[in-house]
Amino acid sequence: MKKVGNHNSIARKLFLGFALSLIFSLNSFAQEVAPDAAVADAAAAPAPASGGDAIKGKELFNANCAACHKLDAKATGPALRGVAAKYDTAWLYKWIRNSSELIKSGDPQAIKIYEEYNKSVMSAFPQLSDADIDNIIAYTSEPKAAAPAAVVAGAEAIPGAAPADSGMSNNIILAALALVMIILVVMLFLVNKVLTTVAKANGIEVTPKTPTTPIWKVFVRNQFLVLISSIFLLLAGAYFVYGFFMQIGIDQDYAPIQPIHYSHRIHAGSNGIDCKYCHSSSRVSKHSGIPSLNVCMNCHKSIAEVSDTTATPEYSKAFYDNEIQKLYKAVGWDAENQKYTGKTEPVKWVRIHNLPSFVYFNHSQHVNVAGVECQTCHGPVQEYEIQKQFAPLTMAWCIDCHRKTEVKMEGNEYYTKIHDELSKKYGVEKLTAAQMGGLECGKCHY
Repeated sequence: MKKVGNHNSIARKLFLGFALSLIFSLNSFAQEVAPDAAVADAAAAPAPASGGDAIKGKELFNANCAACHKLDAKATGPALRGVAAKYDTAWLYKWIRNSSELIKSGDPQAIKIYEEYNKSVMSAFPQLSDADIDNIIAYTSEPKAAAPAAVVAGAEAIPGAAPADSGMSNNIILAALALVMIILVVMLFLVNKVLTTVAKANGIEVTPKTPTTPIWKVFVRNQFLVLISSIFLLLAGAYFVYGFFMQIGIDQDYAPIQPIHYSHRIHAGSNGIDCKYCHSSSRVSKHSGIPSLNVCMNCHKSIAEVSDTTATPEYSKAFYDNEIQKLYKAVGWDAENQKYTGKTEPVKWVRIHNLPSFVYFNHSQHVNVAGVECQTCHGPVQEYEIQKQFAPLTMAWCIDCHRKTEVKMEGNEYYTKIHDELSKKYGVEKLTAAQMGGLECGKCHY
C-alpha cells in the first residue's frame, strides 16, 4: 500500500489562503467611500432687466446689505430676492440712497415698509452709484437654487455621512463577497472529500501525524522559565495598575457633544472674537463662566445663517444653520418678526474642565494679574471645532508651569518690594512664580 502525505493539511492551507485574501478584499471594499455626487443649480440665472452684474452685486450686497437683509427670509429688514419685481427701479434708487428722506416726503410705499418693520430706520447709502444699485438688483433677481434631495422622514442629518444615492451599495458588494466565500468553503470541503475517496479506492494510506508534546506542557515542566515569567507578569501588572490609578480623574482630550454645537474655529478663529468677550468674568472672577445666550444674540440677531465658505467636509452649512435655530428656540427669538416671544428653554451645557473641590484656582489672578494667555491652559481654541480639555490639569502640570513662568512685573506695583528682595536672594533678574511662593501647599490647598 502506498503512503502519501496528509492531504488534509494541503486543503487547510488552501482554505487559509482563500480566507485571508477574502478578508483583505472585504476590508478594502468596506473602506471605499462613494464619491459625492455633484449638485447642479436648478436653472441658469437669467440676465436681469437692469443689466447689472450679479457677481459684483453679490460683493456689494455682502458689504452693505447683509447685516440687515437676507435674500429669502426676513431679518431686520425684508427679504430682498425679487425686490425689482415689487418696486420701480427709480423708487429703489431713492430708497437705498436715503430712505429717511423718502419717508418724510410722505411716500406711501416708504411709510408702509417703515411701519411694518418696527420703524427701523434703514442706513443711507449715498455713495452707491446707479450701476452699483443695478448690480445689487441683478444679484437679488437671481432665482433661488434648488433645494437638496429630501431626507427620509425621521432621519437626522449626520455630519460627514455619505449621500444616500452613491451608486452600488456597499451592502450589495459585501453580500456578493460573502456568497463567494461560502462557495469557496463548500468547494474546499468537496475537494477534501474527493481526495479521501480516491485515496481509499487506490489503496493509498495517508501518513498520520507524529504526536508531539504541547508547548505549554514543555513550559510548565521548566521551573526556571515559570519563575522568570511569573516575576515579569507581576512587575508588568503592577506597572499597568499603577498607571491606571494615576489616570483617575484626568480627562485630557475630553470633548463632549454639547446640546448646541459651538465652533471655536469659526468664532475665535475665522471671526477673531476675543475669548474674554464671551468669557468676560475671567478678568474679575475665580471662574471664567459660561456666556449668557444674550451674548450670543448680540451678533445672531442679524446672523441667522452662516456663509457658504464656513462649511467643512464634516459639517455642512445646513448643519450650522440648524444649530443657530436651536439658539433661537432657547432664547425665544422669532426670526420672522424680529422679536422675542418670551418662551425660553434652558440649555444643558456639558462641563469640560472640572478641578477637584480641594483645589483653588482663580482665573482673574492668572488672566488679569499674570497676563497668562487663554491658549496656555486651553490650547489653540481658535482651531477647535469641538472644544476639548487640552491640558491634563494635574498638580505636576501646574507646578511645572509655576517653575517656568516668570512673574509679570510691568505695571504691577503690588509685588515690587518682595520681588526686589527675592531677586537679590536668588541672584536673578526675573523671578518665577515658584520663587515667589507658587509651590507652597497653602496657595492652592487650604
